[in-house]
This record gives sequence, structure tokens and C-alpha cells, in this order.
Amino acid sequence: MLATADDKQTSVGTPAVEGVKVTATVVDHGRAAKIIVFKKKRRKHYKRTKGHRQGFTTLKIESIG
Repeated sequence: MLATADDKQTSVGTPAVEGVKVTATVVDHGRAAKIIVFKKKRRKHYKRTKGHRQGFTTLKIESIG
């Protein structure tokens, strides 16, 4: 997503520069640190704990041109 300095125009889904090719290689797949999601309603005997780990991919940009 490309946004201008005044944030009035956003370009999504189209290249910002025509005719440019980016070459990248996958370096690593991983998962972020665990985030604990805790829900509670007081005086109702309700508690729920759930964890979440977001997956990510690390890329190495080989060339732009």
C-alpha cells in the first residue's frame, strides 16, 4: 500500500513504479512471541484464556530493477 504525504490518495494493488521487478528469496519462516488473550466477566464465574502467535516470513531482497 502506498500513501502520499498528505494521506489523501492511497494506491492499493498496482505497482508504484511501472516496469520494476523485485527479486527476493525466503530466508526464514517463524512465529512471533505469544500474546495472551484473557477475557473475564466479574462476578459471573467466566474466565477464558487463549493464546495467539502470528506467523511471519523473512525475505531477503536480491535485486530491484
